[in-house]
Amino acid sequence: MSENIEIKETPINADDLMAEFDRESNTRRFSGWRALLVKVLFIAFAVFCFGTRFFTLPEQVRMSSFLGVVMFLGFLIYPTYKKQSKKINYIPVYDFVLAIVAATPYFYYALNFDAITRKAAMIQMDMTAMIMGVVGIVMLFELCRRAVGIPILFVAGGFICYAFYYGKTWTSIVYNIFYTTSGIPGTPLNVCSTFIVFFIIFGAFLEKTGIGNFFVDLANSVAGWASGGPAKVAVISSALEGMYSGSSVANTVGSGSITIPTMKKIGYRPEFAAAVEAAASTGGQIMPPIMGAAAFLMSEMTGIPYATIAVSAILPAVLYFAGIFMMIHFEAKKLGLKGLPKESIPNFFKLFFKKGYLLIPIVVLVAMMSFGSTPAMSACMAIITTLAIMLLTDIVNVIRHHEFTPVILLHIVPVIVFLALYLGMNMGLENAALLAGVCYIAVAWINKHTRESGKIAVDALEAGIKNTMGVSLACALAGIIAGVVTLTSLGSTLLDIIVPIAQNNLFIALFLTMICCIVLGMGVPTTANYLIMATITAPILIKMGIPVLAAHMFVFYFGIVADITPPVALAAYAGSAIAGSNPLKTGVNATRLAITAFIIPYIFAYNPKMLFIGANALDVVIIVVTACIGIFALSAALEGYMFRKMKFYEIIPLLVGGILLIIPDHLLSAIGLAVVAVIIVIQALERRNDKKHGIN
Repeated sequence: MSENIEIKETPINADDLMAEFDRESNTRRFSGWRALLVKVLFIAFAVFCFGTRFFTLPEQVRMSSFLGVVMFLGFLIYPTYKKQSKKINYIPVYDFVLAIVAATPYFYYALNFDAITRKAAMIQMDMTAMIMGVVGIVMLFELCRRAVGIPILFVAGGFICYAFYYGKTWTSIVYNIFYTTSGIPGTPLNVCSTFIVFFIIFGAFLEKTGIGNFFVDLANSVAGWASGGPAKVAVISSALEGMYSGSSVANTVGSGSITIPTMKKIGYRPEFAAAVEAAASTGGQIMPPIMGAAAFLMSEMTGIPYATIAVSAILPAVLYFAGIFMMIHFEAKKLGLKGLPKESIPNFFKLFFKKGYLLIPIVVLVAMMSFGSTPAMSACMAIITTLAIMLLTDIVNVIRHHEFTPVILLHIVPVIVFLALYLGMNMGLENAALLAGVCYIAVAWINKHTRESGKIAVDALEAGIKNTMGVSLACALAGIIAGVVTLTSLGSTLLDIIVPIAQNNLFIALFLTMICCIVLGMGVPTTANYLIMATITAPILIKMGIPVLAAHMFVFYFGIVADITPPVALAAYAGSAIAGSNPLKTGVNATRLAITAFIIPYIFAYNPKMLFIGANALDVVIIVVTACIGIFALSAALEGYMFRKMKFYEIIPLLVGGILLIIPDHLLSAIGLAVVAVIIVIQALERRNDKKHGIN
């Protein structure tokens, strides 16, 4: 059945799909000198972001300047409405005006920071400062409407209305939201402007250097031969790509344009093929070590070291993908599907030897974070490592083309610059490397054999900054929510409301939190969703006795699965557009495939040992073994197939046994193991009997 299969990319336009299902990707399109001008503006902004590493500014000045540039560029690239983006080189005059108006309040704050902070009493804020604050907030709302979506506006607007209801005046609200570090220039925007921007740029560099295709080929070499191989390839490659992409929709469209058509070709139903890609792509953000930059954000919010968070997230992530992987396997066996032909599968060792160097930047990033470097420095050094690899590749290409000319010496200039700055001038490692990196990008344009590398570097900087825009706006708006919570003591008020409703019942509190996360996540990007829920609901869970890390992981998990939970399952809908399937059926299938993501957070909330909190070596071994068996049982039950098609009386106990095995409790795990063992024996005997009678 699989002999004549060829992997071909779908003719569907990925950019159009991204614009349709991802608000942040719905930008204006430019060509000619206008495209060049936009590129220059984005590169200049990237230089500004890196430049802040060289000199120290007050936090409010740096953040306001950062957001001021975002506001200016945002009104130029985000259209007023979707259809406007289809017009090439079109920016209405009013958007030029709005760009200037929107940026002015933030630069006003940056330039008048000292004078504003000296006004201790909020009532002393003059009319100019008041007007600037109001304009800045209103313009932020409008740009968020364009780039992020309407739902988050209702959330933030509702919080501002609550502040009025609480009895706060316009002056106090504007001052706290716009001019203090508990508002817009607060922790969310600070985190975004200091290191998330560098992680997004790093992700863009990885994408531009072809690591996505490498991951697909790598996954193909590992699982392409197996039953339902293309679907398993999709799971592995999407898990790897999702680590750094930070966007469920982008990951679905990027790898799904290759994997979904191939899954359909070997016999998977369109809605199942799209669901596999959507579920795997969404789960990439929970996969250590990068976790779509969430691990670093969580570290900043909780004060827990990055290494601890990354290690704690391993088992839940493995169980998530193991569940999807096993359900794919059982579906393939049920349908009698085969893998890809051997001739189309790359050799793992040859592939790794040839392109394994692409993983070095990720290794550098994880190593530096693990040894205590700051997130910003780690991300910057990972970017520099990528540039260094490109430099070495360029030198090899020049030599290969026998150009033993001064061109080679020019490519050594970045190395000389680095050594001179780091050793000769005692400049810090990070700053010396960054300046050497800038030197390399300039040098790369000189020779025709290396010019492509210069173009890749410039495109990566542009793409990284462009991808940062939506996240920055969402973080700024999340700052408004945090500011109102601080101003009105809303956190303690919610605690007083929810705890009595839950009647000290942890399950009810967890369930209400889950619903909030999923509903909010249907229209809010993952980063903003996590920030909002970490500000509002995580403290409630912590108050009820859940460890800090478990509480934050809980809200993060359910914020992510919103992308595949109907009725607004954007990742599933993007996958269905590629597969040509029913969007709702695709969303339902994706939710079923990702069922472990709805179970595991409850388990580590009740028993943090799953996150290796308070667990010894024996506990870890038992948890891993029982959880894997539990996922096997749960996946088989949901597919209705293990060694053969299952009967109803086999499915129910297998479901119960699987859930009991996943729960980190020795007694419950023992009961679950006994139940699952009985069903496995029954299935094995029935399968043996089928073979005797020649039944496949």
